Amino acid sequence: MTAKIEVVRPGVFATVQDLGRPGLAAIGVGRSGAADRGSLRLANRLVGNPEGHAALECVLGGLVLRFPAPATVAVTGAPCSITVGARAVGPDSPISAGPGDELVLGMASRGLRCYVAVRGGIDVPPVLGARATDTLGKLGPPALSAGMTLPVGQRVLAHPGVDLAPRAPLADEPVLRITAGPRVSWFTSGALSTLVSSGYAATADVDRVGVRLEGPVLSRARGGELPPEAAVPGALQVPPSGQPILFLADHPVTGGYPVIAVVEEADLDLAAQVRPGQRVRFRLA
Repeated sequence: MTAKIEVVRPGVFATVQDLGRPGLAAIGVGRSGAADRGSLRLANRLVGNPEGHAALECVLGGLVLRFPAPATVAVTGAPCSITVGARAVGPDSPISAGPGDELVLGMASRGLRCYVAVRGGIDVPPVLGARATDTLGKLGPPALSAGMTLPVGQRVLAHPGVDLAPRAPLADEPVLRITAGPRVSWFTSGALSTLVSSGYAATADVDRVGVRLEGPVLSRARGGELPPEAAVPGALQVPPSGQPILFLADHPVTGGYPVIAVVEEADLDLAAQVRPGQRVRFRLA
C-alpha cells in the first residue's frame, strides 16, 4: 500500500517542488523547481533521499500535515517553530513522526520559504520529467489545499547518520553577487554603480516568478524596448520605471526589458529567502 500524507492546512502558499525541468527553454518551458535549491537538497539528504526527490515548499510557514503511518521528515529553509505530535523539534535534522501525528510549522521568524522532505519523496505523477509546480507555466501538481492527500514514494538511500546539519543564519540584509550585463550599454554610465552602492527593498510583489525591488532609479541611456531574448534565473531586468525585477525559479523564458546584471547562481538561494520589506544589496563578483 502506498503511504500518504494528509494536508490539514496549507499555510499561506505551499507547492510540491523538486529540482525542476532544465533544458526545455527552447519549447517555452522554464526550469522551475525549488526556489531555494540548497534547502531542498539538504532536507532530502537529512531523510536519506536522493537530492532531487520532490518535497514541499511553503511560504512563511503555517503548514500542517498529518501522517497516517510512521514517517521520517526534515524541515529546512526559513527558520520557524516546529512541532510533531505534542513535542517541539528542531529544523535541519531528521524528525520521526508516528501514526496520526501532525507536523505543524509556525510562522517563519525570518526568510520566506520553508521546505519539508519526507523519506521516500512526494510521489505525485511527473510532468515533462519533473514533479515541480510551475506557477507561471501552469505545469505540475496544483498548489496544496486542505484535505489533499499526497503519495509518498519508496526509492530511498541509506539514512545519513546525523542528528543535525548546522547552518548559518539568514542575513538581515543579504548581499548578492552579480555579473554585469548583458545589456549594460542600455543604461547611463552611472547606473551600474548605483546598483552596487545602494540598498534595494523588496516590495509586496514577491512570488516564485520574481521580486520587484524599490530603490534608486537605474536610468536608461536609450529608449525603446528589446526584442524578446532569453531570460535566466537571477536576471535583474529593468522596466521603464528604472526599478529592477529579480527573476526567480518560475521566471519567463524570454523577456523584453534590458538586463543590467545577473545574480550569481550560488546566491540564488539567498535571493529566494528575501521577504517583502527586506533590504538587499548587490556587489560585483
